[in-house]
Amino acid sequence: METQHHYQLIGDALHWLCRHQQEQPGLEELSAHIGLSPHYLQRLFQQWVGVSPKQFLKYLTKNQALERLRQGQTVFDAALDSGLSGPGRLHDLLITTEAMTPGEARRKGSGVEMMYGFGFTPFGEALLAWNERGISFLAFCHEKGRQHSWQQLSQQWPDAILNEDQAQAEETLSGIFTEKEHDKLKIWLRGSPFQLRIWEALLRIPPGTHCTYGQVATLTGNAGASRAAGTAIGRNPISWLIPCHRVINSIGTPGGYRWGMDTKQAIIAYEIATKAA
Repeated sequence: METQHHYQLIGDALHWLCRHQQEQPGLEELSAHIGLSPHYLQRLFQQWVGVSPKQFLKYLTKNQALERLRQGQTVFDAALDSGLSGPGRLHDLLITTEAMTPGEARRKGSGVEMMYGFGFTPFGEALLAWNERGISFLAFCHEKGRQHSWQQLSQQWPDAILNEDQAQAEETLSGIFTEKEHDKLKIWLRGSPFQLRIWEALLRIPPGTHCTYGQVATLTGNAGASRAAGTAIGRNPISWLIPCHRVINSIGTPGGYRWGMDTKQAIIAYEIATKAA
């Protein structure tokens, strides 16, 4: 319960800083919003994010995004040149993916039983859905609410049988966001062949770096399909684990995000901060 409470506090702090980044607020202003003493908030923020609120604000600026994009270019090109391929090869969490067969995809989940539940993360509340074959959906609810996330899950799996398992959802989310080492995470995906190629390409973007929509298209062998790649990235059903947040515009702006722009900015800065810590 203490971890969930800390998640709520940190999630609120991250989103507030994203909304007020242009004002460059100080620790006292953030503390007043959260309702904690500056000293305690500084310590809690440092513990969970790895840097101070002031340092976190630095990672939200456009100049920082452009610099990370330039740095990521080198890593990205090196990955291509070395022939690295396959989901999970460069990913922190060693994710393995399995796609539905074409027949299963056409049935839109008919006959499939899935579990679901809500739980807290460093970016606010999230909705998780899974079955024995793997995780199939992870959405952040902080900006657009539970109902929006639920509607998106229902659209992704319109004919699946959904059963609530709140305790397991909370345990799984806790493992995803707090454990340093754990067994490989399995993902079970439903999408078109092109979407599946794009989503697996996202797993090849190293943590702490960024690339453009066109570069992701290049990873799939479709260099001229940046617009289609952007659409597929926007349909990514498994946030964080499939890191669509690492794709930004070539001018250094975040681009779009299915679960809200403050959430994307918070994830980007959080990931860089924890990597730098």
